[in-house]
Amino acid sequence: WHLAAVNAQSAWSHLESIGLPAGGASDIVVAVIDTGVDYNHPDLAANMWVNTQEIVGNGIDDDGNGLVDDIHGATFISNTHYHNGDPIDDHSHGTHVAGVIAAANNNGVGGTGVAYNARIMALKALQYSGAGAATDIAEAIYYAVEHGADIINMSFGSYSESGIIKDALEVAFGQCVLIAAAGNDGHHNEEP
Repeated sequence: WHLAAVNAQSAWSHLESIGLPAGGASDIVVAVIDTGVDYNHPDLAANMWVNTQEIVGNGIDDDGNGLVDDIHGATFISNTHYHNGDPIDDHSHGTHVAGVIAAANNNGVGGTGVAYNARIMALKALQYSGAGAATDIAEAIYYAVEHGADIINMSFGSYSESGIIKDALEVAFGQCVLIAAAGNDGHHNEEP
């Protein structure tokens, strides 16, 4: 139902009519800052971003960014052993969000994402409970920018402003399209 609600089929038809792939370009990278992503999920595995500067499974920080084996993204949860290169989802929200964005098309599994050719960069900055710290979110934003994300999706919210996140978003704004949750709990989206 979500594809019909956003007129995805019409958008896909339009893209094809102008000679572009219906599901978007496969070189578009969408960073999903959330609870992680199940990068082994059959609807997502083929559409995961790959950090070509890392060698899979060698246990070495090949690209020198302080994260070992950050192949599909990274985890930025401070003060835990989870600050590493494995952004596996332990909540399911981030996997759901990634699926809405880029679940594979016509693979006989699950659904189809709106931009089913896009690549997902998994950035885990929210804990298993769904809560997150501003510093962790800001680190994930900087990682997305430094690793060439075209779009940063942030499906989370807060009732207060964070200067740390605002600074990171100002850096990202010049290089990425920023997508954020809005309207949750019936609150207005205005500056205080």
